Amino acid sequence: MDWLNAVVQGVLLGGQYALIACGLSLVFGVMRIVNLAHGALAVAAAYLTLLVVEQTPLPLPVALVVAVLVFAVVGYLLQRVLLNRSLGQGELAPLLVTFGVSVVLVNLLQELATANSRSISIGSLGTSSVTLADGLSLGVFSLLTFAIAVAVIGAIQLFLARTATGRAMRATSDDPGAARLMGIDDRHVYGLATAIAVGSVAIAGAFLGMSTQFTPGYGDLVLIFAFEAVIIGGLGSLWGTFLGGLVLGVAQTVGAQVDPAYGVLVGHLVFLAVLAFRPSGLMPRMVTA
Repeated sequence: MDWLNAVVQGVLLGGQYALIACGLSLVFGVMRIVNLAHGALAVAAAYLTLLVVEQTPLPLPVALVVAVLVFAVVGYLLQRVLLNRSLGQGELAPLLVTFGVSVVLVNLLQELATANSRSISIGSLGTSSVTLADGLSLGVFSLLTFAIAVAVIGAIQLFLARTATGRAMRATSDDPGAARLMGIDDRHVYGLATAIAVGSVAIAGAFLGMSTQFTPGYGDLVLIFAFEAVIIGGLGSLWGTFLGGLVLGVAQTVGAQVDPAYGVLVGHLVFLAVLAFRPSGLMPRMVTA
């Protein structure tokens, strides 16, 4: 039962990793950009959600909506003002831009919020659980996070497949030149894609802040786990990212079952094994396919 519990808890943890990583996967799938500011943006969203909850009478769900809307606007502006200027300047340019954004965000958060750890209170939701069998119980908040991850990834995938804007994103990703000839404003499309991605990062950051304590520098760890989930699943594949998150989560919890010190290490080893033996990932189908 202990091993079964480790696997089940790993699946739930993987849902959180998938939620964190889906925005990173979307940005790469549409624009072929690895957003190094991804983790810092998630932590910034957690701080914004906490600020709204503490400084206004708004309940937590409304604060989450506010954070998503604000970060969607931030994502659009980030793409139009900074990232679009770096496209076509080589693969290194977007990396440097997003790295610079990450550094600025971390230092800004340290100045405004200090380096003290914080968390978003969710009351009894954080300790509530559903018992399935003796020695096997599921946390209600973990189940909620998993359900939100499925909903967010499913909604983004449906948007890409069924809407005119989504089809424009796919066309622009496949061939930007041909898309421009068809009258598609690729810079606006990229801005919308980044807005969706950063909006999903805001959801992930808020749920991260509800599940654990965070500091301004916590984004580095978030970026590592998100990147590993994306690589394991397959670059640019949203459902591949979901699968990658599950694999990473199960690897960590099973490793921790062997020895608590092995949890994160086993996840890294699985990531390295995928890079060595299947570098295209487990589901190497692009988000645009």
